[in-house]
Amino acid sequence: MKVIFLEDVKGRGKKGDIKDVPDGYANNFLIKNHKAEPATTQNIAATKGKQKAEQREAAEIKAQAQALKAKLEADDAVVELKAKAGTDGRLFGAISTKQIVTAAQEQLGIKLDKRKMEMHQPIKALGYRTIPVRLHKDVEAKLRVHTAEQ
Repeated sequence: MKVIFLEDVKGRGKKGDIKDVPDGYANNFLIKNHKAEPATTQNIAATKGKQKAEQREAAEIKAQAQALKAKLEADDAVVELKAKAGTDGRLFGAISTKQIVTAAQEQLGIKLDKRKMEMHQPIKALGYRTIPVRLHKDVEAKLRVHTAEQ
């Protein structure tokens, strides 16, 4: 029996796949547990329409991420942070991703997710830093941060 998988089934198929499976397995497990549906022409057409809509939506999200990358990497897009520092340029404390995100929201008007920043250690010194930000699985931007003395 041909079925369209509605979700991933380990060892059988992924969501959206159309495969031939034994009748008993299809009726007693896949269809009963809403993991698949029979592959009728109507269901196949509906599935292909859903896949096209998902592709269109994914392309739109990627385009938005590209636009945000262009904003972040513009020449005038620098996040300015002020902190107390010693005479050698080391900060009293550290600057975290949360502080960078709030400063970017206030100064640039760009809302970022602190978990998307790939900053392995907090900033502990004055100066300029470039921090990679993963906006999409295919789009990575570089955010410039300037830490100045208060």
